[in-house]
Amino acid sequence: MKKIELDIVALSHSVTQSHNYAVVLGEHEGVRRLPIVIGGFEAQAIAVAMERMSPNRPLTHDLFKNAMEIFQVDLKEVIINNLLDGIFYARLICEKNGEVIEIDSRTSDALAMAVRFNCPIFTYEFILEAAGVVLEETEEASTAPRKTPARKPKSSPLNSYSMEELSKMLEEVLGKEDYEQAARIRDEINRRKGDA
Repeated sequence: MKKIELDIVALSHSVTQSHNYAVVLGEHEGVRRLPIVIGGFEAQAIAVAMERMSPNRPLTHDLFKNAMEIFQVDLKEVIINNLLDGIFYARLICEKNGEVIEIDSRTSDALAMAVRFNCPIFTYEFILEAAGVVLEETEEASTAPRKTPARKPKSSPLNSYSMEELSKMLEEVLGKEDYEQAARIRDEINRRKGDA
């Protein structure tokens, strides 16, 4: 069966299910999108890796990656290999000493690992046919990854802090594992660097 490569193009709150998130995968060379509803912890695990944030203590997926590396197991690719009753299934395709090993995984965990190993994500045509969507051009633009526009200084209470204070705050909130606040602080720091 021919594999179709996907990229993570968006991560947002789920419109259909409160307290959940949606990760949107896009065809590497195509226009179809594959939205997958995931939980908050899994969304956080994906976002932390995508944003290259470094928590003081490893998250579960970081721990698993570290263990795989110590035991010289390389994650080669992730395959979203099935869709049954609205639930996506995935496999981690690993290699150790030339031997290919397949590990069953929840799709959200597989995506969190793929981001950490920077490995490709694949699916099959029948899954895209069943659950994929083709976005209109205007919708596609709103789903495409983009930098957050610089906010006006009045819109952020963080604008009253110095860069040094923001850096200290960032370390503190990462220590408390408050990644949402850490992302806001990081955005403010990046906005200022962009204005400089």
